Amino acid sequence: MFGVLKELFGIGPKVDFADLMNRKAQIIDVRSPGEYASGHITGSINIPLDSLGKHLSKIKKDSPVITCCASGARSASAKRLLISQGYAEVHNGGGWAGLQSKINR
Repeated sequence: MFGVLKELFGIGPKVDFADLMNRKAQIIDVRSPGEYASGHITGSINIPLDSLGKHLSKIKKDSPVITCCASGARSASAKRLLISQGYAEVHNGGGWAGLQSKINR
């Protein structure tokens, strides 16, 4: 449980999201299609959390992955799922709007 709280509140090592983007990171937005349609990061892939396990083939295992959602809770769950499926470099970007400001520095 402490690990989940650490992820949600950003406790721990800081991630350089701009650097990840320079390394061709994939942004996976795990919100619903309606939420995604109301605004999203250009180039992100919308795969709702409840169907993520069925669409793993859309995500490259040899590139960094950044998950995002509205607040960071669903993206934390997505990160755990991807790591359990063998994705080596997965980062929780938290809310998409905040992530957008971190990658556009």
